[in-house]
Amino acid sequence: MTLFPEMFSIFDHSIIGRARENNLIDFSLLNIRDYTLNKHKKVDDSPYGGGAGMVMAPQPIVDSIRYAKENNKGKVIFLGPRGKTFNQEIAKELSKEDNLIFLCGHYEGIDERVYKHIDMELSLGDFVLTGGEMAAIPVIDSILRLIPGVLGKEESFMEESFYDGLLEYPQYTRPEDFEGDKVPEILLSGHHENIRKWRRVKSLNITKKNRPDLYKNITLTKEDIKILKNNTENSH
Repeated sequence: MTLFPEMFSIFDHSIIGRARENNLIDFSLLNIRDYTLNKHKKVDDSPYGGGAGMVMAPQPIVDSIRYAKENNKGKVIFLGPRGKTFNQEIAKELSKEDNLIFLCGHYEGIDERVYKHIDMELSLGDFVLTGGEMAAIPVIDSILRLIPGVLGKEESFMEESFYDGLLEYPQYTRPEDFEGDKVPEILLSGHHENIRKWRRVKSLNITKKNRPDLYKNITLTKEDIKILKNNTENSH
């Protein structure tokens, strides 16, 4: 649900575009402006009590939600500043839903009376965007790529950053030697168990260094403690 449906043409391309072509996912774009009763197609008005900017009026939004609900019983998700900060855990939970409705606000915000029709509010963080569309696109992309079959290899997202609360381990590809900077020998060894342990150590260390806020929430397994200890001893 948006005032600018053309912004979502990004989902006609790449991985999400292919998934739509293969009927793994589908979504419809609903222009909120089509549901206004204002003869001039206005969807906003000045705020009561004064102040800068315009506020999206309740009537077009609520009527468009009601229309959407006729064919989609999913949660109505509003992209706004009051919401819980979006993360991978929320993406995983929402990817289990059969249907979702995303409401994109604009201008200075939405009329307070719309909130009673909203099930969840999400935020990307403590910064301001020009509209809800700019927040909805990464949220939707993050959710859709977790749906089985969308990435081609269903298991591929399980090793990515944030999936298990950690940042991803370093990745390398050809050439083996680039300007004197060589691929770690262990990745060339073909020893899958040693590679797995190396990647786990690197993932833990990178997270600890770059995102201590994430690392403090990780419960280290006995194997984690052992391989971290061995890695420390071998580095001396």
